[in-house]
Amino acid sequence: MTADEVIALLGLAPGATCGYVRLTYVAVDRIAPGGLPAPFETGRPMGSALYFLVTPQAPVQLHRIRNDQLYHYYLGNPLEVLLLREDDSAERVVVGPDVAAGQLLQLFIPGGTFHTARLVPGGRWFLGASTEWPGVEPQDVELGDADALAMRFPAAREEIGTFPVPAAG
Repeated sequence: MTADEVIALLGLAPGATCGYVRLTYVAVDRIAPGGLPAPFETGRPMGSALYFLVTPQAPVQLHRIRNDQLYHYYLGNPLEVLLLREDDSAERVVVGPDVAAGQLLQLFIPGGTFHTARLVPGGRWFLGASTEWPGVEPQDVELGDADALAMRFPAAREEIGTFPVPAAG
């Protein structure tokens, strides 16, 4: 199967941060205003989920969401993910099917973690999902500034430079 076939079959569309996406779930039940601490004090859906497909031309842009999220591997080639954590540590992990080689079928990304991702060299496409709790709303998403993050994470400066940067406005 090709990326274009998967995009068509699942009804994916270009996403602001993650290649091609389709929102698949937003909880009807909401956590009421005041039911969560900042930055969620205005209330949020209990959870949300989306499909995302990455290609060499449509990577995961450097961004963070306030919410905890879980990446899930479904189909295709492995995905290299660079995590820039709130404690100023950095880590590169691979999400993919080869668990014997240390690839992860699921990757937990704590809320507030800047991250970016690309296919492993030679990869054609990756299909995964992200589930989030509480559910994501537009104000929860922030594009990252690669130069500022390279200053904050000097040990990862070179690696940050090898990953995609957000497209201009």
